[in-house]
Amino acid sequence: MLNFKYIIHIVCYSCKYIKKLKYGYNKSELILPFNLFHILLQTKPIIMKQKKNRRYVYGAAACLVAIIALAGLYFFTPFNNQDDTYYIYIDRDDTMDSIYHKLEPIASSHALHAMKTLMRHGSYKDHVRTGRYAIRPGETTFTIFRRIKNGLQEPVNLTIPSVRTLDRLAAEVSKRLMMDSTELYKALTDNKICAKYGYDTATIAAMFIPNTYDIYWNTTVDNFLDRMKKENGKFWNAERRQKAKAMNLTPIEVTTLASIIDEETANNAEKPMVAGMYYNRLMLRDKEYPQGMPLQADPTIKFAWKDFGLRRIYHKLLTIDSPYNTYKYPGLPPGPIRIPSIAGIDAVLNHEKHNYLYMCAKEDFSGTHNFARTYQEHLRNAARYAKALNERGIK
Repeated sequence: MLNFKYIIHIVCYSCKYIKKLKYGYNKSELILPFNLFHILLQTKPIIMKQKKNRRYVYGAAACLVAIIALAGLYFFTPFNNQDDTYYIYIDRDDTMDSIYHKLEPIASSHALHAMKTLMRHGSYKDHVRTGRYAIRPGETTFTIFRRIKNGLQEPVNLTIPSVRTLDRLAAEVSKRLMMDSTELYKALTDNKICAKYGYDTATIAAMFIPNTYDIYWNTTVDNFLDRMKKENGKFWNAERRQKAKAMNLTPIEVTTLASIIDEETANNAEKPMVAGMYYNRLMLRDKEYPQGMPLQADPTIKFAWKDFGLRRIYHKLLTIDSPYNTYKYPGLPPGPIRIPSIAGIDAVLNHEKHNYLYMCAKEDFSGTHNFARTYQEHLRNAARYAKALNERGIK
């Protein structure tokens, strides 16, 4: 009489005989029944040891059918008992036991036991592969095992956030990927690594384009940075590069100016106007401003102080000796003060051409600005805004 445990060992042995479980089940090689039959015929303690009567052949055939049915029930029934696709994340620290624990909420008891059997006989313990794996409704235990064993993972949708600092970038990216935030931050603040991609630690933020990308959850820091460099190259196509060249700016300089534009206004319709005003200051050359008119951009003062909660920029804050102090130093700051939006970058490349040199937030707090050609006109606009702030008690 065949016991259940022996049946499972026969099934697993036969599966190894077919593909050694290493390469996954190949549906075109449907030889399992014949191998099982061959095994049964040669297993003397079980079948036909000293019996040659025809009824024992029928008995063997019946056992074969039973084994196949049990194998189908055990390995080829649906693993996921949920209605939705479930994702399992396997990281560097995972073991077979921790993976069982992650699978337990969605699997029936016999499906989980079948997975344990496959992992044990498939030498999975020594070949755990990290990644994000999909477990869809209706998929069999054997299909799931093959996927996890062979590392056939699903990518995640990673959106690069428009953040102000590199530590925040590292923190946000690490929430969506397996990589450690400290490891990514160390790479972003390493001049040698940044130089590999054509940047330094002040400009590396310009490499990141805030789009959504399909990327594997277990990607390494090096592969992640390589991908971001590749996506940057796609973004800076011939048309955008030509527009930047016509402005006498590099892509990094465009990105740096765009970061200021994004901090000044969230109104995409107004961004080309704001970009035109700052570009006018940047390009102005006269006796008073031989190196260009200082941008005097309040967001750069916030960045210099690393105090992004400032609501009013008082004169005492303008004394900070920082290359990001655009009240003190003409030209652009050393690099972006945030990862700018695509709308911000395109606003610079397609800035409105006008002769405004000043702007001030509107007193109605609409998020838009009053523009001025002269300093006297600007002072009147600034006075109205200051009055509105005082009336609201904003300090």
